[in-house]
Amino acid sequence: MKPRYERPVIVRHALGGWDKFGAASALRPVTQLGHVPVADLVATYGSPLFVFNEQVLRNRVRELREQLARRFSDFTIAWSYKTNYLGAICSVFHQEGAWAEVVSGFELEKALRSGVPGPQIIFNGPGKSAQDIEQALRENVRLNIDHLDELALIERVAEQLGVTPQVGIRVNVSDLPVDKWDRFGFTLENGRALQAVRRLQRGGRLELTGLHCHIGTFILDPNAYRLQALALARFAHELERDHDVHIDSIDLGGGFASHNTLLQQYLPGEEVTPSLGQYVEAMAEGLDEGYQGATLPRIVLETGRGLVDDAGTLIATVLANKRLVDGRRAVVIDAGVNILPTAWWYRHAVYPAQPTRGVSEPTVFFGPLCMNIDVIRQGVMFPPLQPGDRVVIAHTGAYNVTQWQQFITARPNVVMVSPTREHSLIRRAETVDTLLAQEEMPQWLERHSH
Repeated sequence: MKPRYERPVIVRHALGGWDKFGAASALRPVTQLGHVPVADLVATYGSPLFVFNEQVLRNRVRELREQLARRFSDFTIAWSYKTNYLGAICSVFHQEGAWAEVVSGFELEKALRSGVPGPQIIFNGPGKSAQDIEQALRENVRLNIDHLDELALIERVAEQLGVTPQVGIRVNVSDLPVDKWDRFGFTLENGRALQAVRRLQRGGRLELTGLHCHIGTFILDPNAYRLQALALARFAHELERDHDVHIDSIDLGGGFASHNTLLQQYLPGEEVTPSLGQYVEAMAEGLDEGYQGATLPRIVLETGRGLVDDAGTLIATVLANKRLVDGRRAVVIDAGVNILPTAWWYRHAVYPAQPTRGVSEPTVFFGPLCMNIDVIRQGVMFPPLQPGDRVVIAHTGAYNVTQWQQFITARPNVVMVSPTREHSLIRRAETVDTLLAQEEMPQWLERHSH
């Protein structure tokens, strides 16, 4: 029988190893995570597998604390639970002195069950229920008010409990070189923030002692934080001078970028992401200018992504190779966008986890889902891979294990590697039993099934 014709594939070889930035470096394999071999981790816990490096977590939060201590005498770091609320991750940050920042009753309950004292929890977000607020007030949690309806609800609950809690309001600063987040809080420039303060004072049920402002996410321009801090400092001074309101804390939120690379970025994140010190210095400049030598209140930061993203890595296994119509190589791996949703906005760095041979060529990484949107990484130069090979996907610590889904495949194991090369599960993989345990069968269907 005559063999079936296969179209030849032409791959351009780059001579000299140069690209537009200079000499192109070879793609080095990542065979260890936290000095533990990738092969050992997969043999113990399976694939795909999220791995968190405890030492990186501690290094990042310590670096932020050192930078804050250089400029501020009174400050607090509050760990953002929505970024990653796994108990082991939160525990590391709380051991390093961080408070908890939560945005839902679910996260509030998780923080309280983790042993965080109520006065060390900051409750933000636009969706607080009466039950959430009651629990927060009973535990002396700090509430930051997002809208007028919430203000009225907090007043009613406070009256029922017979308390006069200290609260903050979320202020939106819109005149910044970032996308506007005016769906949250009270806008400063149009007078809504001042109106909220006056409304709160007229109610007589709450005491305003804090300002909160979160300007966005993955902010690459430290100057935006300088302008934010300047605006809040001037507003706090205005409240003190004209409205008899003493602000004892200014919460500047979070939004610091990690070393990931956004899809629309030209240069890689490793080259353009500001340091934690640059962000802090920008904030300090704005506050110094706004307070004009007066004593600063306590400064609060709710940094999430910038502390955890670089500490997380996803290990995946190659399932198959394919050729696309345009000639590009496609690699199918066992990790999909259901467990790595950040692939939709990052160009995650991907590395082989074993030595490779052969010519690198443009490669697309697909996940295992029966969905055309299951693309982990587009257009990366990569050497040949074989089924069973491993790849390592970097900077996956933020939002993936809080936004992942049980969809087509179950959520995998998550482990932590210690500074002494110990490793342990911090979240077990889900199974069909996990799914079935949450389901209920109506009685009428049970009757018809027999």
